[in-house]
Amino acid sequence: MAHRVQFDFEIDFTNGGGIQGQDFRLDIAGDDISDRELADYLVADLRLLMVGAVRILDKRIISEAHKREPIDAPRLSRFIDLSHTIEHGLVTYKGLPAPIVCDYLSREASRAIYASGTEFQIGKIEMVTNTGTYLDCPFHRYADGKDLAEIAIAAMTDLDAIVVRAPHTPAQAIDAEVFREREIRGRAVLVHTGWDVHWNTPRYYEGGPFLTAAAARYLRDCGVCLVGIDAHNIDDTRGGERPVHSTLLGAGILIVEHLCNLGALPDEGFAFSATPPKFRGVGTFPVRAMAKLRRA
Repeated sequence: MAHRVQFDFEIDFTNGGGIQGQDFRLDIAGDDISDRELADYLVADLRLLMVGAVRILDKRIISEAHKREPIDAPRLSRFIDLSHTIEHGLVTYKGLPAPIVCDYLSREASRAIYASGTEFQIGKIEMVTNTGTYLDCPFHRYADGKDLAEIAIAAMTDLDAIVVRAPHTPAQAIDAEVFREREIRGRAVLVHTGWDVHWNTPRYYEGGPFLTAAAARYLRDCGVCLVGIDAHNIDDTRGGERPVHSTLLGAGILIVEHLCNLGALPDEGFAFSATPPKFRGVGTFPVRAMAKLRRA
């Protein structure tokens, strides 16, 4: 059943004056809409500028056929979260300490500081930077490489991206052939192995797929801008060498490890972002990795 919202409104403009409307109607996608959402919808629909306060009055939801597609219909860009949740005690990399997440100032303790009825929580986090889904920049591997504070926002945000499917088997070496005949130059290349199904279990840390040194050289030579993987490490961890990190970070190509939900992405047609805080002297840090699907 189609729904519309009928309402009165008053709009003030920041440069003076205002407008009013009575029994105005707009199509909505569901069977309800908040006053704040309706105010934003109305301003966008009327293409108004310099808008101040918007008051929605006498709002009613009515069953009535749509006159056009609702502006709040889910047709705009859709985001998919590609990062794991970090919580107290989580082990990301076997042998490294789990994060400690606790209160620095609890809500109960804050009541003695603020006025009656006002309380806050201030958290305290102690962790190694290789926690959760994280980004590696050149400083992680090279003392003279760029640290997080030196990486441009454009190098890790809203990147044209592609998913390369490489279904996992234990200790599977993903070679350069997987990436051939793909349009990868200048793009973020996300390697979907499915190993994230083992996340936060003992199995996750044992074996797992990884890229070969030849694959890293191929990606470097093709001029990719970032490489991500949904596995424990982009390198084979059975030895002490890390040729993939060395090759990619040596060429200024960022790495994101411990991704998830890559199976929910199309092969192409999305932008990838993985942005950490701007730390000086730090080469890796957790990110909120995400994909923004382009509208159909």
